Amino acid sequence: MNEDWIYSEDRMQLREKCLSVLLNQFGSELNENGAPKYSTESIYSCVHDWISHGNPNTSGIIKYYKAYYL
Repeated sequence: MNEDWIYSEDRMQLREKCLSVLLNQFGSELNENGAPKYSTESIYSCVHDWISHGNPNTSGIIKYYKAYYL
C-alpha cells in the first residue's frame, strides 16, 4: 500500500470529485469537427496538480483550469 499523502483515501475521494467537476464542465463540449474541445489529458493533469498543491476541496478548480490549462 502506498503511504504517500497524495494517495490517501481522502485525497483519492477528492480526486474523484475534482474529475467529476471538470468533466461535467468541460468534458462534453465538442469543437466544430465533433472532436472533444478539451483534452482529458489536460483535465487529469489539472486534477493532479490541484491535489498536489494540497487544495482541500473542489472550490476554485474550474477557475484554476481556465487559468492554467486553456
